[in-house]
Amino acid sequence: MVTANNKKPRFALGQVVATPGALDALQAAGQTPMELLQRHVVLDPGELDKEDQQTNEEAVTNGERILSSYLLKDGTKIWVITEADRSSTCLLLPDEY
Repeated sequence: MVTANNKKPRFALGQVVATPGALDALQAAGQTPMELLQRHVVLDPGELDKEDQQTNEEAVTNGERILSSYLLKDGTKIWVITEADRSSTCLLLPDEY
């Protein structure tokens, strides 16, 4: 697994926000938003397929939206989305999109 300890951040997160559903899911799993943000900012692939990983690589260079998908310890899926202008990053459940 890629961690913030062995890779440098690839882009700015901007203002970080989270939906109530994502916060509840993180709390239920005993995890923190920081765990996912540290993975997101180094483009840890998480649950992304090769095509979506390549899209994220290009998005860093081209200034487009970056999407990560991670499973919490209890199996709940959380998305982390950084806007194209890097003004904000949101943690949310897929059904909240």
